Amino acid sequence: MSGVLTIGESMALLVADRIGPAAAHSGYRLSIGGAEGNVAIGLARLGTPVTWTGGVANDPFGRVIVATLRGEGVDVRPVAQTGAASGLMVRTRPLPGRTAVHYYRRDSAGARLAPDMIDGSVIAAAEILHVTGITPALSETAAAAIAQAVRVAVAAGVPVSFDVNYRAALWSPEEAASVLAPLARQAAVLFAGPEEAELLTGAAGGDAQLAALGAWGVREIVIKDGARGARALIDGELFDAPAIVVDAIDTVGAGDAFVAGYLHARRRGDDPAARLDLAVRVAAYACTVEGDWEGLPREADLLQLTHDEPVLR
Repeated sequence: MSGVLTIGESMALLVADRIGPAAAHSGYRLSIGGAEGNVAIGLARLGTPVTWTGGVANDPFGRVIVATLRGEGVDVRPVAQTGAASGLMVRTRPLPGRTAVHYYRRDSAGARLAPDMIDGSVIAAAEILHVTGITPALSETAAAAIAQAVRVAVAAGVPVSFDVNYRAALWSPEEAASVLAPLARQAAVLFAGPEEAELLTGAAGGDAQLAALGAWGVREIVIKDGARGARALIDGELFDAPAIVVDAIDTVGAGDAFVAGYLHARRRGDDPAARLDLAVRVAAYACTVEGDWEGLPREADLLQLTHDEPVLR
C-alpha cells in the first residue's frame, strides 16, 4: 500500500438546518465527522493515496461513514464492531456565530478499537501513519491500539504523523499528557496548538515549546496557531507561515485541513517552507465553507486564494 494510512474514529454527524435552540429545529443534515477521516478526505482531494481504518458499526450510520469516505476516494478498511453502535455528533447553532456540539460516543464502535484489531502488515506497507490524540481518549483499549500502531510503524521504519488534538471534554490535562507525550516522542511529524504544546512540555512560549519538543528528538514540529498562522522547527531550522485572511464561514476542521495540506506537500517532496504554505492555504480555503470536511479543496480550488473576488477580502 502506498500513501498515507490514518487510524481513528469516524462518527455520524447531524447538523441543524437553522439557527436557534435545539428544540426549534425541524430538520438536520446527515454527514460524518472525525479528525482522521477529515484528514483522509483532505489528502484524497489533493491527490495523495490514503487509507482510513477504525471501528465501524454494522448499522445505518456505519454504512454512511464508509460510503462517504469511499465516495471521496479514501480506501476504507473498517474494523467491524459487532454489537456496538456508531458514535454520533449533533451540531446546533443556538445563536449567530455560535456552535454547540453534543457527542454520543460512549462505548461506540470507534471506542471499542483494540490492539488485536490492528493489522501490522497494513501499517508496515504505508508511507506515513497519521494518528491523533482524540482516539486514545475514547477508551483504554483504543489508547492501547493507537500505541501499538505507532510502535509497529516505528519498528517498520514508517514515519508517524501525530496531531495532539487534545479534547478537554474527554480527559484531564494530566491524564492526556501521560498518554500523549509518549506518542509525541515517537513522531516524525508532530502537530500541536500552543496550548497543546504547553500541555506536553510545560513551556509557555512558542520558541521554548519548539525547543523542548525538539529535544525529544522530533525532527518536524509544527505549531498551528489559527489566525496567527504557523511556526515550525524542521531539522533544526525555524520557519514561519502567516495565515491567509479569508471571510471565514466555519473554522471547524481547519486544523485537519492544515495537516492534510502539510502531509500532501511533504509526501511529494516539497521543502519545509512550501509544506507550510500549502498547509495554511488549504486550512484557509476550508474555512470558507460550512462543514467539517465539505470545504476541503482540490489543488485547482486553491487558485481562488490568489484572486480578489472569490475568497479574499
